[in-house]
Amino acid sequence: LGFRAGVEACKVGIAKFDSLSTSDDKLYEQKGFPVATGLSGALCPDHYFVSNIEDCWAWGQRQQLDLLISESAGLCNRCSPHLRGALALCVIDNLMGIDAPEKIGPMLRLADVVAVTKGDLVSQAEREVYRYRIRQMNHRAVIRHVNGLTGQGCAELASIMAVAPDIASVTDMRLRFAMPAAICSYCLSEMRIGVRYQKGNVKKADFGGSHGAENGE
Repeated sequence: LGFRAGVEACKVGIAKFDSLSTSDDKLYEQKGFPVATGLSGALCPDHYFVSNIEDCWAWGQRQQLDLLISESAGLCNRCSPHLRGALALCVIDNLMGIDAPEKIGPMLRLADVVAVTKGDLVSQAEREVYRYRIRQMNHRAVIRHVNGLTGQGCAELASIMAVAPDIASVTDMRLRFAMPAAICSYCLSEMRIGVRYQKGNVKKADFGGSHGAENGE
């Protein structure tokens, strides 16, 4: 999320949204970056992100940042915390499997930039095939290969992030894609298994038999 783009001496801050715990903040602090963390606990990390991004933005303004990077857990690959008008970056690695790009939802398909890591652990042919699979899912994104250990590709990725669009406020901005539907009985702390305990937004798979067999239906 760019506050003021094109600044040579750029003050960067990071907000890390995760689920149960994170140690990333310690790494960022060691490098001298302002950092804030948010743990979603029992909630979906990306729903948690959307509920807190406005306050996160206000924190970045108080820190007088030139560039605010918000990192979400992206645990299920389905959620889409990308904001319209903000630079959207998706990070995936070459070890996720050749079919991984097809399985990832809006997090990849609606990204502006796709950073591919761990390319040093696969062959050049595998990297090219993986890149092709990414391009099939996202025709317009900038794809860059980055090595987090050696730093290869980081300067080019940083130059892209340095010209992120200026944003005056995230209030009233919109997501690029709707979040997954939620609120079933298990969202409300139900722990028992069985059709009789399932209420709300429930989706059933077809296994060739009728549902509710335990009830004699």
